[in-house]
Amino acid sequence: MEPIITPKDRPVLYLIPCTLGENPPMEVLPLTIRKTIEPLNHFIVENEKEARRFIKRIAPQKKQDELVLFPLNKFSDPMELQNYLDPMEKGYSMGLLSDAGCPGIADPGAVMVKRAHAKDFIVKPLVGPSSILLAMMASGMNGQSFAFNGYLPIDKQERSRALKRLEKHSGDYDQTQAFIETPYRNEQLLNDFIKNLSPSTQLSVACNLTLPTEWIKTASVKQWKKIKVDLQKRPAIFLFHKELSI
Repeated sequence: MEPIITPKDRPVLYLIPCTLGENPPMEVLPLTIRKTIEPLNHFIVENEKEARRFIKRIAPQKKQDELVLFPLNKFSDPMELQNYLDPMEKGYSMGLLSDAGCPGIADPGAVMVKRAHAKDFIVKPLVGPSSILLAMMASGMNGQSFAFNGYLPIDKQERSRALKRLEKHSGDYDQTQAFIETPYRNEQLLNDFIKNLSPSTQLSVACNLTLPTEWIKTASVKQWKKIKVDLQKRPAIFLFHKELSI
């Protein structure tokens, strides 16, 4: 039976990172993750099926029928979200899980973190893999100033304008720009970078991070025109950096 937190302790919302792929969890996650998950039964999750699978891999002895999962994704009813932290009102700590990587980073979990702060609950982020930071680390680009832009516009003209604007910003402010894309559109995005960015701009692609098939490459846009890589259906992070304008 899950213990209720004593009155002197405020409930904790644990932000629990997941693996970025199918590799064994404890190869990339610290033991802290297992120790945190084992006593918890209440979780806010992006995908119920994936969350149960992940929890079972981390803590196989946990009883699945005792888990209380609250789905948080684009299909969630905004009105229902108001009740997701009710277990914490009763004294139970909760876990917040993303499908991959760190909760709250390019992830809908941020809204629950905001609510937890508003209710004066303790928010505790745990160490784990973030594809954005791993790609930034491996790029060789400016890690003192960088911006994660998420998805670019789908419309070709809007995308082209956005890329040229962000490239100018990168050069003016010495700032690395980072992006993600739906995996089946990766190759189109790479082609759009090559088509719209200056030949001297540095472009980095990092895919399947932490997996045996991990692949990372940084080169100029001019050099990328000669590089062949299959990015189809491979989770990837894209980064570029333009030399400082003079």
